[in-house]
Amino acid sequence: MAHVLVIGGGVAGPATALLAARQGHTAEVFERDARAPGTELDRDFFGWRRPTVPQAAQPHVLLGAARNVLRGDLPDVHEEMLRLGARERHELDWFDARPPALPGDDDLVMLQARRIVLESALATALRAEPGVVVRYGEPVTGLITAPGPSGGNGSTMGAGSGSGSGSGSGLELGQGCGIRVTGVTTETGSYPGDLVVDACGRRGGTERRLAEVGCRPPLVERHRTGLAYFCRWYRLPEGMEEGPRRPWAVTGGAFAGCAVFPADNRAFAVTLFVHTEDTTRSALRDPAVFEAAARAFPPGAAWLALGAEPLSGVLATASLDNRWSALVDERGPVVTGLVPVGDSITHTNPTLGQGTSLALWAARRVARTVHRDPGSAKYAVDHHAWAQRTLKPWFDFQVVADAAIGERFATRAGRGGTAREVSALFDCALEDPEVMRARARVRHLVEPPERAYADPEVRARVARWLAARPDYAPNATGPDREEWEKLTAG
Repeated sequence: MAHVLVIGGGVAGPATALLAARQGHTAEVFERDARAPGTELDRDFFGWRRPTVPQAAQPHVLLGAARNVLRGDLPDVHEEMLRLGARERHELDWFDARPPALPGDDDLVMLQARRIVLESALATALRAEPGVVVRYGEPVTGLITAPGPSGGNGSTMGAGSGSGSGSGSGLELGQGCGIRVTGVTTETGSYPGDLVVDACGRRGGTERRLAEVGCRPPLVERHRTGLAYFCRWYRLPEGMEEGPRRPWAVTGGAFAGCAVFPADNRAFAVTLFVHTEDTTRSALRDPAVFEAAARAFPPGAAWLALGAEPLSGVLATASLDNRWSALVDERGPVVTGLVPVGDSITHTNPTLGQGTSLALWAARRVARTVHRDPGSAKYAVDHHAWAQRTLKPWFDFQVVADAAIGERFATRAGRGGTAREVSALFDCALEDPEVMRARARVRHLVEPPERAYADPEVRARVARWLAARPDYAPNATGPDREEWEKLTAG
C-alpha cells in the first residue's frame, strides 16, 4: 500500500486521491482554498471567488472518455452528478431519429453540467472515503527531498519497450536525476509520502518548487491560441427542462464563432469567441452587445429566443495557450517521486473540451500504478512515456485545430484557416449519421482523427456531399464583417 500526497484540490487532484483509495492506497490532498465545494450549486458557481481557477465559471462538458472513467471507476460520482442535475446526451441524438446502434456507440455520450457539479460530486465521495484526508486551506509551501535513486543497473528503456506501463522512451534510467521528492511541507508541518502528485495546474508553482530544491526545469512546449472567449449564463424558463435539440453546437464565420453549452438544472451558457487582436472584442463585455452579437449566429438565436433568465454578466477569458510540460528530458527524469496530472501535464484550450478527460485518464493511471516503486527513476520514466503515448497525440490535435481557427479569425476573410475538405466533413456530419459517428469518435477521444477520418466510407460520403454542393463555402455561418461591426458598436 502506498501513501499518495496530492497538491491541488480542483478536479484532477481529488480524482487522483479517490481513485488511489479505491485501489487500496491512502491519500492526502492539499488545497489552497479553505472552502470545499458544496451542494448549493448556484451559490458556489456564481458566488465563489476563485482567482486561481479562472476557468471554473466557464462552460465545461464531460466527453465520453471522462464519462467512461466515472462510470467504470467512480460510479458513485457519476450517479451523484446525475442526482445533482447533470444531463446525458448522446452525440447521435442530433438527428430526429437516432441511427441504428453500432458497437462503441455507448462511448459517444457526454455529461452536460457546470464544473461545480463534478467538483461537488467528487467532494461528497471524498468525505465518505476512509483512506483520504483533504486539507482545505493548507497550501503546499515546499518539497521534502532526498538523494535520487541510482537508477539500478542503468539499463536503457528502448523505444517501444513494454506495454501500458513500459516507457518507450529510449532514456537511461541512471542519467540526470539526483533528487527524489519524499514529501511536502505546509505552514502547519511536514508530510511524508511515497509519491507526490502535482495536480495544481499551470499556475500552481511546481516549477518554482522544483527549482528551489535544485532540479532542472521541466521541458515546456507552449502554443498561443490567439482566441478570447466571452460567455454568459442563463436558465431556461420554469417547466422547460430542455432547449432545442439543435442548433447548439459550435458555429463560426470568418472572424468569430458562437456555441451553446447546455448544463445542469436548466442552466446553459452562450459563448462567443474572437481573435485576441480583434478590435471589437472589448465591446462584447457589455451584456446588450453580447446578446445582439450572439443572436447573429444560429445557436445563440435559437436559445436566446426561449425567454431564458440571465444568471451572470459576461465572463471573459483570454491569453489562453496549449501547454505541455514534461518532467523527463534527454538526460532522464528531472526529479523522481513526483509526477504531474491534469493541467500540470497538459493544459488545452477549451474549444475541444478535452481537459477533464485527459485529467481523469492521468489520475486513473497513477492510481493503478502507484504500487510499482513510485520513487524510482523507472516509475518517472514510465509515467512520462505513458503520457507521451496517450495524452500527447490529443494535445497535438488541439494545437493543430486551434492554429487553424486562430489563423482564420485573424485574416477576417476566412481564407487562412481550415481546408475546404475538413470544413465539409464537419458540415456533412450534421446531415449524415455515419459521418457524424466518425466525428463523434474523434470528439469523444475514442479514435484519433487520422484513423477515423481516413475510413473509405466516410471519405466517400463527404466527397458525395461536396459534389452535390459545388458552391460550398466554408465558415459561412453568422454575420459578415460589416454587420458584426454594427452589432458590436452597440
